[in-house]
Amino acid sequence: MKTMTCRQLGGACDKTFHADSFEEIAEMSKQHGMEMFKIQDQAHLQAMQKMQVLMQDPDALKNWFENKQKEFEALPEDS
Repeated sequence: MKTMTCRQLGGACDKTFHADSFEEIAEMSKQHGMEMFKIQDQAHLQAMQKMQVLMQDPDALKNWFENKQKEFEALPEDS
């Protein structure tokens, strides 16, 4: 199991997510983002805006995703 924060995943806070795979942690981050969107959290909305710009360029988005996955894989296992 490894841990990443919302901020490490492109978000706006230090909420932690714990998962065995990057796909799981990405899904947790996505769910958190939807919750923050529902309450219109301004810091998260700004982070989402940056992600939307990134999503306009499929190559940039692919590179971002691959780099985040490598970052996850390089993390030590939780104690």
